[in-house]
Amino acid sequence: MTAHTEILLEGLRFPEGCRWHDGQLWFSDMHSGTVHRVDADGSNLTTVMTVDDRLSGIDWLPDGSLVVSGMLTRKVYRLGSDGEVTVFADLSAATPYPINDLIRMPSGSLLIGGFGYDLYADEPAQGGPLIHVDASGAWSVVADDLTFPNGMVLLTSGELVVAETFGSRLTAYDVDAGGRPHNKRLWAELPEGSTPDGLCRDSEDAIWVSSIVTKEFLRVTEGGTVTDVIDLGDRLAVDCVLGGEDGRSLLLSTANSFQPDETEIRAGRIERIIVDVPGETA
Repeated sequence: MTAHTEILLEGLRFPEGCRWHDGQLWFSDMHSGTVHRVDADGSNLTTVMTVDDRLSGIDWLPDGSLVVSGMLTRKVYRLGSDGEVTVFADLSAATPYPINDLIRMPSGSLLIGGFGYDLYADEPAQGGPLIHVDASGAWSVVADDLTFPNGMVLLTSGELVVAETFGSRLTAYDVDAGGRPHNKRLWAELPEGSTPDGLCRDSEDAIWVSSIVTKEFLRVTEGGTVTDVIDLGDRLAVDCVLGGEDGRSLLLSTANSFQPDETEIRAGRIERIIVDVPGETA
């Protein structure tokens, strides 16, 4: 059964990189090259950054500056307090293919995933990298065997969980003091055909998974038990984050397609559904 969600925003292309930060939803509109913030009820939409690139994952450095991954240039952009956009890290030598989601680690370093192949040209899947970027912008490839690494989330234990989109699984790592992952292992095998994209965790350390191609959001516990399913009908499930005053607003980004020429009709949305278990904002 298709879930009943509340539509908060329309007219987007491919909303991604959802974060709850300072009482607002922040997200990128990938195919527009923009980053926005908006209140949990869909009001006060503000464009905070525009770059001539496709933008994906966003997070904040310890000094509070926003960073976002530029997929096509393979650069991590930084938005300073003065509004100036600069290049924080150039990853073009790390991979010839687009970079994607990112996460800031407790050490202040970043982890960025890479496609590993040309998805848009329908090339066969190959192993994609995880790239570690330290506070100076220096980078190193710390893994190269993930099947399209995508959304990432940190559990309360400090473990890192990475979505392998075309591996239909969530993969866990321990993390060292510098923010580098090690000790790779399976966290959850997802239902056959699942395509995990964005991730967010709740206060019980369950993970909400956007299964983009199967058009549903799944709440999954360690080991692979699916406790809840939000069926979107004919819309792609792109990303999600828990937010709102009590942390129980599951904010969903959805779209009609992931192909840039098909998102020009601006059918992308931010939607909301109230869930039982809150996120860490509660």
